[in-house]
Amino acid sequence: MTPHAAADDRYDAMEYRRCGRSGLDLPALALGLWHNFGHTKAFETQRAILLRAFDLGLTHLDLANNYGPPPGSAEEAAGRVLATDLAPYRDELVVSTKAGYDMWPGPYGDGGSRKYLLSSLDQSLARLGLEYVDIFYSHRFDPTTPLEETMGALHTAVTSGRALYAGVSNYSPSQTREAARILADLGTPLLIHQPSYSMFNRHVEQVADGETETLLDAVEDLGVGTIVFSPLQQGLLTGRYLTGEIPADSRAAVGHFLTPERISGTYLERARALAAIAEQRGQGLAQLALQWVLRDRRVTSALIGASSVGQLEDNVAALQGPPLTDEELAAIEEHAVDGTGR
Repeated sequence: MTPHAAADDRYDAMEYRRCGRSGLDLPALALGLWHNFGHTKAFETQRAILLRAFDLGLTHLDLANNYGPPPGSAEEAAGRVLATDLAPYRDELVVSTKAGYDMWPGPYGDGGSRKYLLSSLDQSLARLGLEYVDIFYSHRFDPTTPLEETMGALHTAVTSGRALYAGVSNYSPSQTREAARILADLGTPLLIHQPSYSMFNRHVEQVADGETETLLDAVEDLGVGTIVFSPLQQGLLTGRYLTGEIPADSRAAVGHFLTPERISGTYLERARALAAIAEQRGQGLAQLALQWVLRDRRVTSALIGASSVGQLEDNVAALQGPPLTDEELAAIEEHAVDGTGR
């Protein structure tokens, strides 16, 4: 296998955005290794996607301890490439991982305890073959663990040199504020929040019951960056389901996170209308959906998955689309309805 030589023009086209009030720039699109990496996928395909992503300027690789399947295998696949092709470029990469959801049996393999988070981080570093990750996240708020303990574990991850920055994912606005306060008191700033966000999932723009502000307003005030996952709503904001048929190799066919019932008449009507707007702009629906989530400067970056190099390149091409006009945004607003496809 010939070692990879990175493209000389890898930084020419990608847009980089400052992450909150930190000194860190992140690419507008980052590669998420949630669904398409692990032992059930061909390693050469995974390697090709990772290397092409880097050549396109996607310097941020987003992982979690349980990504696969099986859990841990996405980190192992990434670790193989980081140890070989990408080893000379480690300092050009931002590698992130998370812990918070079920990972191993027993009471210490889930949640937000110090025991779980730090032991999980050590396991992630071993799988990745790295001395440190750039960002370590609390993957979810754990109501059974004092937030001081969870944030204290993130603080330790940073001060011990096992992570450079601390992040949270799937936290409410008030939980995010409290997490940021605790971390600030400890001397470790909260760098970034990772929520879900798409045309069909707009909760970050809304004031939920029991909250006094939106998540986007909270992170802006705190100076925290935002990287959104599932901007294509698990494939619903692509062309895969617009005919109403469910491809045999699609996520809806597998039915784990996306079920066939979500391909409803209401979904098809709205998705087809959005696809028509995209077509008028010379784009595919996925490209429009990515450009739409990035329209708000409070969104630092959007995570994209890819099952092939071609799909990756098609998604990255969203950044070359013309700016969204006020008229187009108004037309999109009619069909970008929260809850569609849930």
